[in-house]
Amino acid sequence: MIEALGIDLIEVNRIKKALEKWGKRFLERVYTPKELAYCLKKRYPEGSLAGRFAAKEAVMKALGTGLSSGVSWKDIEIVNNKKGKPEVFLCGKTKRILGKGKILISISHTKEDAIAQAIVIK
Repeated sequence: MIEALGIDLIEVNRIKKALEKWGKRFLERVYTPKELAYCLKKRYPEGSLAGRFAAKEAVMKALGTGLSSGVSWKDIEIVNNKKGKPEVFLCGKTKRILGKGKILISISHTKEDAIAQAIVIK
């Protein structure tokens, strides 16, 4: 049964500017090592990074938390399975908030924008 929905859209250029300004500090604050390993091997990593950023935002919206209540960026990890499908893994406060539910995620991006939608199923 669908319990909640979250969606987020971000300009890829916003992530590119954050990378230029903050570099490694930004990456290590927002992304897990697995996410970075996947995104940084891309020729243009900004699109994949923006997609994961949007996915994390969409998950927070679906959970109704935002970056509050002790929830952090790295509590939400977006990794691709063997077939390339993105999946959500939670830890810390986000895992407790979700409980026994599951989150489905869909991500897409162009050169300009990235979008993600998260659905909480319980």
